Amino acid sequence: MTNAAEDAYEALRSAILNGSIGPRARLGEMELSRQFGVSRTPIREALRRLTAEGLVVFQPNRGARVAEWSLSDLQDIYEIRARLESYGAALAARRIDADVLDRLDVLCDQMEELARRMGPQDLDRIATLNSELHHLVLKAAASPRLTSLLSAVVEVPLVVRAFRLYTPDALARSMAHHRDLVAALRARDAEWASSTMRAHVLAARTVLLDGMVDRPER
Repeated sequence: MTNAAEDAYEALRSAILNGSIGPRARLGEMELSRQFGVSRTPIREALRRLTAEGLVVFQPNRGARVAEWSLSDLQDIYEIRARLESYGAALAARRIDADVLDRLDVLCDQMEELARRMGPQDLDRIATLNSELHHLVLKAAASPRLTSLLSAVVEVPLVVRAFRLYTPDALARSMAHHRDLVAALRARDAEWASSTMRAHVLAARTVLLDGMVDRPER
């Protein structure tokens, strides 16, 4: 990939995630080419990558637009996630290996360090590490059916967008949830792990919903 295509992708992705280009906004190649000072070819490549990530959708006769989720969609997605992931955490508490627990501790350390800075790139990196943490817990649950169900529910762009909306206090609570979850898993306490995971997912839902209500124009 050329530097122009990579730069266009990063700039457009950031504009979508921080809300400066809002949901349903039309993404015309010519207009974006002028805005970012590149040809239409790197813009086209950037839109292709963003479509694969779920941040952009192509609609017949309307072209590319920023993806959107309704409040009802978000309520459903996060409630289902809370139920499924809490069950997965309970299973993981009985099955997780010591080396995976050690990796979870490292992920907590890394996220907490990034949270102290809270720059846009730091928050994106936290989203990536957070996804790894959730993936490891789900993998430890050793339930292929549960993994399949969650893969149809979890919207990665939503997770990334949610972290861009966190206040310092909300982010601190999220980090504390991670620590409590790892402690519950180490204790092999399925009920504790399940309740902590549910609280963690529903807290993330509140952050995202509040962000949408506070900024309805986006």
